[in-house]
Amino acid sequence: MPPRLVLASQSPRRRELLEGLGIAFQVRPAGADEAVLPGEAPHDYVLRVARGKARAVKGEIVLAADTSVVLGGEVLGKPDGPDDARRMLRALSGSRHEVLTAVCVRRSSGALDVELDAVVSTAVRFAPLSPAQIDWYVGTGEPLDKAGAYALQGKGGLFVAGVEGSVSNVVGLPLAETAELLRRAGLRLPWERA
Repeated sequence: MPPRLVLASQSPRRRELLEGLGIAFQVRPAGADEAVLPGEAPHDYVLRVARGKARAVKGEIVLAADTSVVLGGEVLGKPDGPDDARRMLRALSGSRHEVLTAVCVRRSSGALDVELDAVVSTAVRFAPLSPAQIDWYVGTGEPLDKAGAYALQGKGGLFVAGVEGSVSNVVGLPLAETAELLRRAGLRLPWERA
């Protein structure tokens, strides 16, 4: 019987991306300390959180990820409310920022215990935003539970003038890197099955 995959995430976007590849999995959301530690670099932050989520869930193969928007070295997490979302969108307006996703795959079966991870970076360029655009977007409610206060795959895609790198990374799960980590952990992918 092939190893069972557990997605340690409650993100509907990550579920949709995995389902789109035809990979069977169970969902078991995991909690982790998502506070940025003093002096912690964004790369180290997303990796720590993804590893914490993967280690918090039981399963033969566990997949966890953490995505952050980084502007000027500052991690922009999910906004605290509408005013914080407006602040983030004003900061992103007309600028280029980085989206970092750390992916961690942990396999535990008998004597075999393996943890694999990768951090993927994508550059995103925002168009200049007017106050009316920001107010409209915040009013939709979409940015209130998104890192950096926007969703590329939703209405927030209107503001994205360019993307350099993995688009699926910006959505929340870099597919090429994730598939490679799952393969290395021993999961047979749909295209590898006879």
